[in-house]
Amino acid sequence: MKKNIRFFRNRLGRKVPEKANLFGEIEPYAKADKRHIKYITEEQEAPGKVVASIREVLEKADIKDGMTISFHHHLRAGDYVLEMVMKEIAEMGIKDLTLCVSSLTSAHECLIDHIKNGVVTGIETSGIRGKLAEAISRDCILENAVIFRTHGGRARAIEQGDVIIDIAFVAASCCDNMGNMNGQAGKSAFGSMGYPMVDARYAKKTVVITDNLAPYPVYPISIPQTLVDYVVVVDQIGDPEKIGTGATRKSKDPVELAIAKYASQVIFASGLVKDGFSYQAGSGGISLSVAGYLADYMKEHNIVGGFASGGVTSAMTEMLEKGYFRTLLDVQTFDSGAISSLRNNPNHIEMDASMYADPLTKNCVTNNLDIMILSATEIDVNFNINVLTASNGVIMGALGGHPDTAAGAKLAIAVVPLVRKRIPIVVDEVMNISTPGDSVDVVVTEYGIAVNPKNPVLKEKLIEMGLPVFEISELRDKAYRLTGVPKRPEFGDTIVGIVEYRDGTVIDTIMNVL
Repeated sequence: MKKNIRFFRNRLGRKVPEKANLFGEIEPYAKADKRHIKYITEEQEAPGKVVASIREVLEKADIKDGMTISFHHHLRAGDYVLEMVMKEIAEMGIKDLTLCVSSLTSAHECLIDHIKNGVVTGIETSGIRGKLAEAISRDCILENAVIFRTHGGRARAIEQGDVIIDIAFVAASCCDNMGNMNGQAGKSAFGSMGYPMVDARYAKKTVVITDNLAPYPVYPISIPQTLVDYVVVVDQIGDPEKIGTGATRKSKDPVELAIAKYASQVIFASGLVKDGFSYQAGSGGISLSVAGYLADYMKEHNIVGGFASGGVTSAMTEMLEKGYFRTLLDVQTFDSGAISSLRNNPNHIEMDASMYADPLTKNCVTNNLDIMILSATEIDVNFNINVLTASNGVIMGALGGHPDTAAGAKLAIAVVPLVRKRIPIVVDEVMNISTPGDSVDVVVTEYGIAVNPKNPVLKEKLIEMGLPVFEISELRDKAYRLTGVPKRPEFGDTIVGIVEYRDGTVIDTIMNVL
């Protein structure tokens, strides 16, 4: 440092230079606590960041017309939080909000009125169901088309700045006065907080809503106090009966059992079931039955998998406890048994949606999957899958992690009945594409198996095993012989949905149904 540099004396009387080489211009220390926010005051009955009510926190967070606010759906059909917050927002006269929600369920039908009243004009989500989906699909009540994103695509959009969240509302079943929180403890426990972790990290302001204010510090910490602005305590954040609905059970339906048996034989033929392999399946009856066959095979051949991932059910935690997998990676916990496992088993690991499935991170879990079991509303002869709309064209489902896992897994198997309620599932062309056919390796029905032409070696193995292997067009023909060729619904000229692929490109549009 040059000797002729100018010096100042700070508040404590110490000499400090006007500037320093790497430091640049220097601001002398002036007074204590200049940048520190004091949360504890004599006036506060509850110390820390606790605010008395949702109305007060909305005022403190300075909610305004035109903002983007976010919610998560770990409370599923038992969620009370979104409705409580939106009621207060509407009463304040706030308009033109965009809701960035990880998914919308039957618990969110209150949004119909808020949309009609102009409180909500945009929705960005993974999926929509029930009366809300009907109103959007048929009545075009929403001013802007819904943007549908996968779980990984939502995390990517937030991290890249495609979505700017002004206020994130995070439901927590356990939280302390400074905002450390988890979803594992309390009367409304729901398990992993995988989706709002990303919201809290990037939102301009984060509000925690809890029904269990616990002593500081709460542990384990799913989302830390450093990301939280305010805490609000309410009587109940959700209905426990609709959050974790008890242990899931394998199917007893003969059709589903036949599909599960064929699917398990495909898995074994692939050669991927070996020490250290990775696996993900859904929570449906077929997937749970496949898990049962898989466990028997692993026990017989003394195989221990590396990890199972995604939305976690009791079926998967039982495999963890019996030593079939070393770890579980959990972005969403589906039932009470799995919630208990996350709370008590150190090898059951919580992860955020970015780690789970963001395609633009420095690698994500879905890109390390060996085997994935997929569901479908429809599958066409090009192996494209629809999980968003019904055969009548109405929105009724969610992208979830479907396209993320299909793209990442070495073996993506779609398991479906050939016909469901007199409606063909294997068709000429799906109503909307959720997952592109080049990500799907095998389609398994109770009538037989179709292998994507890109996998000729696997196809030959299945034929050699004596399994009923068909061209996918033959499965379509079988379905049509049972049901007749389905009549396509009539569509209008209003776009009610934009379907993003996981990388942010647009894969399809959803039109209104007449």
